[in-house]
Amino acid sequence: MTRLILASQSPARTKLLTEAGIHHEVLVSDVDEDAVQARYGVTDAHDTALLLARAKAEAVASLPEAEGALVIGCDSVFEFDGESHGKPYTVDVAKERMLRMSGSKGVLHTGHWLVDCRETAADVNDGETAVGTGATVGAVSSAEVHFAEMSEKDIDAYIATGEPLHCAGSFTIDGLGGAFIRKVDGDPHAVVGLSISTLRDLLGQANVGITELWTQNGSEASIE
Repeated sequence: MTRLILASQSPARTKLLTEAGIHHEVLVSDVDEDAVQARYGVTDAHDTALLLARAKAEAVASLPEAEGALVIGCDSVFEFDGESHGKPYTVDVAKERMLRMSGSKGVLHTGHWLVDCRETAADVNDGETAVGTGATVGAVSSAEVHFAEMSEKDIDAYIATGEPLHCAGSFTIDGLGGAFIRKVDGDPHAVVGLSISTLRDLLGQANVGITELWTQNGSEASIE
């Protein structure tokens, strides 16, 4: 079976793949996101999402455990009022953002980067079959998120759960935060953190059909 490695520790992403019936493994990168952004300078939310997704995918692809596999890295960045918002981490930052977001809208950009670590023709001896393409390709899937009016009491209660502190833009659509999202224009999977249709397109560029990764129940395994 063709191996797919998810270079992310996000439970939402691995759950999404599992529910889509896509067999995968999980191998978390140790990428320092702040250092990556500092190295390449200030970019907009769209490009930042792709940059960080690429950094994660390439970091995992360089590990011996990734040999013979396809690696997909993802990262999400929320664009609001022309600003890029990653994870808030603190209560004060989350509350300030959510007060501004109440009744308004923004764009969630999710970057995807795929690295084909399978053997290519240059890697094998005469007579052996190479399936690898050497592909390293990426794409961004974006969706406009419209928020309902949120009272300060609602915001405080939501932040108290801890959920928004570690989510790009200080919200989720697949958790408690879904109560405050009025509608989404675009791929809702992108708001969760991984667009299945975008993954399908990237796999196609590596000559892999997404149906090759289907398994009856979907599964994932962590690699330490």
